[in-house]
Amino acid sequence: MLEDRTLREVFHIRMSALGAFSFLTLVFVLLICLLSVLIVYTPVRNILPGYSESIRQQLIDESARVDSLQTDLSLQRRYLDVIKQLTAGDIQSDSVQSLDSLQRVERTQILEQRNEATDEFISQYEQKERDRLMLFDTQTPTTSQTLFRPVRGTITQRPDFQRHEYALALRVAKNENVASVLRGTIVYEERALDNTSTIVIQHHQYVSTYRHVSSVLKPVGTRVEAGESIGLMDGTHELLFELWKAGQPVQPEEVIMW
Repeated sequence: MLEDRTLREVFHIRMSALGAFSFLTLVFVLLICLLSVLIVYTPVRNILPGYSESIRQQLIDESARVDSLQTDLSLQRRYLDVIKQLTAGDIQSDSVQSLDSLQRVERTQILEQRNEATDEFISQYEQKERDRLMLFDTQTPTTSQTLFRPVRGTITQRPDFQRHEYALALRVAKNENVASVLRGTIVYEERALDNTSTIVIQHHQYVSTYRHVSSVLKPVGTRVEAGESIGLMDGTHELLFELWKAGQPVQPEEVIMW
């Protein structure tokens, strides 16, 4: 490089063919790196083919997230409104309607339907259990106040009267028989949403309660004998057994022969 007026040399560089090629290659690589950074980390990449689909999916995800946040915000506002009403004492009673009431009615009707095969199965099962009770009676003499065990199973939890837990939990096998602990009358039976029933039997001095019974064999109002079958277990639920006397809970293990 020469100065225009004096023709004095200002700058010069001497480069071989290999040096010129290396220099040009380095400049080309730097330009490619700069262009790649520009495309990847700037909005310029949006004009390239292939990136529009990812942007569309991102917009869809963000839109769904916004809708979810709006729903959560609406529920939170309703919750705060209810808290304010409770605090101010302005809450009004509301009627709760079950969404599956029709299904519960249809399911109850189906469960209450009995055919000849069902009656024959129940009669055979009751006869088999009577035979077992006769064998049990020949080994151990019983009196009118002898309490039978409600079911054959393993005790998993005992009552704790101080904590207001009155039920004795027993793990049983599938199709295990549930028997009445004393002679009495079935006064209550209710089907729960988990397809199990609660049975209450009034005895002379006691009241016994059987929860999580899968199949009920006796309707309300039936008089049953001590040890007579009243239901079956499905093996997935534990039987919760309670025994009451004169309105007070009784420890079942103290009065029942296990």
